[in-house]
Amino acid sequence: MKKLIILFFTISVLFGCKNDPPQIVKIEGKLVPVAIDVQSDAKIEEVIKPYKVKVDAEMSNIISYSPKFIGRTDGELESSLGNLFADLSYERANPVFKARTGKNIDFALFNYGGLRSSIAKGKITTKDIYTLMPFENYLVVVELSPVKIKELLTYLVKYEAAHPLSKHANLLITKNGYQFKINNVPFNETKNYYVLTTDYLQNGGDLMSFFREPVKLFRLDYRARNAIIDYLKETDTIKTILDGRFRKEK
Repeated sequence: MKKLIILFFTISVLFGCKNDPPQIVKIEGKLVPVAIDVQSDAKIEEVIKPYKVKVDAEMSNIISYSPKFIGRTDGELESSLGNLFADLSYERANPVFKARTGKNIDFALFNYGGLRSSIAKGKITTKDIYTLMPFENYLVVVELSPVKIKELLTYLVKYEAAHPLSKHANLLITKNGYQFKINNVPFNETKNYYVLTTDYLQNGGDLMSFFREPVKLFRLDYRARNAIIDYLKETDTIKTILDGRFRKEK
């Protein structure tokens, strides 16, 4: 009996000493201010100086000229800046796409929020374009079914924003719906179309979910910002207009 009591006591002690898994009971945060009088390291400054000089020189490089202010709010459903961006993106991307596939892009569509500034009248520098397009987004082409194209049009009609649309497309919002043409030909509801956009939007950015899960996706390995810079380097004086490619019936 005594042995049984000792055994029971031993087992009780062992189970009583069992370690429970650790649990977080409290999380604390501390704000550590960065003093403005922090001194730079002279050795580090000396190492990065050549690179800084090179970057500054590249950023200040004049690549084109604009005879007027080009903004993103100078139209109702289109803008001079949006038209310029969509058209030059198509111009730069289509030769790449055609060389790889033997086909042409039908039109280009981007988001209004992707352009973060305007182009001032006068000389245009590389820095201006980095300010205009600070993102590392790549151009892609999506093959969209008629159903997806209808979703695209429903989106544009619903939000009525000046999303950059290339000149190859023409969209009129009417009192009863819309009229949509591609290269002056009415939208064919039995045909797939190739649309140029960015990888960010293709992943559903800015609520453009119609770009997701396309029939086929073509990656061009070409940044949108680089397309702008390359175009401007080859264009002495840029021109763009409002041409009614996206408008609303009065």
